[in-house]
This record gives sequence, structure tokens and C-alpha cells, in this order.
Amino acid sequence: MRTRLERDCDVLICGASFAGLAVARELAGSGARVLMIDRYEIGERQTSACGIPTAWLESMDLTGSVRQTFDELTVHTPYRTSRWPLPWTFSTFDYRELCAAMWEQAGDGELEFETATVTARRGHVVETDRGELRAPLIVDGLGWRRVLSNASPIQPPNARLSRGLEVHPKGQGEEMELWLDSNYIRAGYGWSFPAGDELRIGIGSFWPSHHVKEPTVTLAGDLGLPPDGYQGNWIPHQLRRAVEDSVFFTGDSAGHCLPLTAEGIRTAIYFGLACGRELRAVIEGRLTREQALSRYGAFSDAHGRKFAWLLAVQRAIGQITPSRAATAVTRAFESRRISHWAFNHYLAIAPPSFALGGPRRSNRHGRHLIAAAG
Repeated sequence: MRTRLERDCDVLICGASFAGLAVARELAGSGARVLMIDRYEIGERQTSACGIPTAWLESMDLTGSVRQTFDELTVHTPYRTSRWPLPWTFSTFDYRELCAAMWEQAGDGELEFETATVTARRGHVVETDRGELRAPLIVDGLGWRRVLSNASPIQPPNARLSRGLEVHPKGQGEEMELWLDSNYIRAGYGWSFPAGDELRIGIGSFWPSHHVKEPTVTLAGDLGLPPDGYQGNWIPHQLRRAVEDSVFFTGDSAGHCLPLTAEGIRTAIYFGLACGRELRAVIEGRLTREQALSRYGAFSDAHGRKFAWLLAVQRAIGQITPSRAATAVTRAFESRRISHWAFNHYLAIAPPSFALGGPRRSNRHGRHLIAAAG
């Protein structure tokens, strides 16, 4: 029988993956009583190919988790294979190792972690399968289900979600590859990301009604590999409100996953850092909770146009994938000038320099917020 878990804290972080750990990292040394909960242990339940621009890992001192690094992207269509030169490198990493490193950066003796499944929220009370938790500052980093929202949930396939599935057979490769090929998926793409002694092979569909298991198995088979080690998830492809009823939403729960590419790790960390900095300002008495909510919500909303533009391209790709038009686009990106221009703009949506901007100052006399926030 699991022990009861009922307590008050200053900051309650629900979700212990990239976004939640980034929030906790920014609160290190603040003096706040921080509790992080998740239904799984930290570093369990990988659900993505775990790739990110290398500069992000460097800026956060996380390069120890790197498995393989690439300076170009190989893109296949039914008519042509193109190689896109990248202006920066992209790395695959070990999920468990990266999460452990972020946890170490966040931990200072005042941060606690407990396994618990969140079931609902009433005001500043979060209900779990182990009891009720109370905090004036609450973060939802639980993923696309947006568990702490009291709005009516929208379930797949009607929700604004893509879907992805991948397998992790043993093997080695030198190329980071994508497939834009309707023989695998009508609107979406396939991928193979080498990561040391394994290959991460999968299919992503922009249309949630389209199943991805069969094409994933087919792609792995075409590469001469078994479909070992299934993992997958629904992927949000549209921004949602980052604040609601005094709760901070970050990562997939706020739609912080880039449309078109479905890159969500970099943005989960990026918005998690932003959220953590606002929370720290409240802990240190520089902002009220309401001011922090407003600032964080405005920060997320300011990215709306970029997300909307990528979503428009995603929808267009769904129309041209089976045609030679897609091949023409991929061929254009063989130009170093075009590729570098596009990928530098893409990186600027969530630049790695942002990781260096946080005021991670030590303040072990941080005030408790329970009474102050009411």
C-alpha cells in the first residue's frame, strides 16, 4: 500500500520531464520549498527520439548525455535524396542521463520528488492518488492532456494533435534521415536518428486519425531492422493558454511543441526556464503571483506568429507530400545559403542563448509563500 502524501509547499511542479525539470533548475538555491511529482520515476518513460540542437546541451552543461552528433540532414522523397547542410549541429542524447543531470542541477536539498498520479485540481489543491497537495504556485508540465485545466478536455482524434511512434532496434548509422514519402504516411514524415548503439526509427502523422504503427514497422523493415522497443505519444501542434486559473502550464500542456518538425524538447526546456524565472521572481518578492502569471502568459503568446507560420507550412506539406513539389522543396535546401538561412531562423524561435540568461542566484533565506499568497 502506498503511503499518504498530503502536504503544503511553496511551488508544486507536476511533471518530471523536460519542462518540469527546467522549472526546477531555475529555482535552485531560491530557498523555496519545491515539490515535484510524476507518476513515474525521473528518467523513465522516454516518448521521443531525444534529439536537440547541440548548442542547447552545451549551454546547459548537459553534453554528457550526447550519443551522436550530426552536421547535415538527409531527406528522402520517392524521387530524390537530398542532403541539407546545417549551420549548427544536432545531437541525439540519452533520456535517462539527461533527466538525471537536470535533476542534479536543480537539487539543493530543498527540492523533493515523489511519485504520484495527478487526478484533478480544486483551486490551489491538487488531487493525487496519494492525497491532496497544496501550493500557491502550481506548474502543469504533465503533457498534452493538460490535467490541471478545468476546461472541457478535447480528446484525440478531434484535438489539435499529431501522433508519433518509433522503435529502437540495435544498430548503428552515420546519417540523420527523414522520409517525405506517402508510401509511408500521407501527411507527415518518417525518421531514423542514430544514437550510438541504437537507431530511433519512427513515423509521425499530422493527421491524428491516421495510424502510425504499420508504417513504422514497414520503415524499419525497409531498413532491414526489427521493430524493437516501441514508444510513442500524441504531439500537440498548436499553442494553448500558458496560464489558467492561477496555474502555469509549460511544455506540451501549453502546446509548446513546434508544428511541422514536432520538436518539443528544446521548446519544453525553453518555456520551462521562462516559467521558472517568473516563479523565482515571486519567491524573491520581486513580483506578485498575478504579475508573474501575466508576464509568463505574454511571453508564451509572443511566440504565436512563429508557431502559426510553422503550422501553415505543416498543413501545406500535407497537401504536397505525394507530389514532385515536395521534391523541389527538398532540392532547394541543398543550397547552403538557403538551408543556413532557414535553420538559423528556426533555431531563433527558441535560441540556446536563452539558457544563459537566468538569475540562478543563491538565496537560502527565501520566504515561504503559503500565507503570503493566501
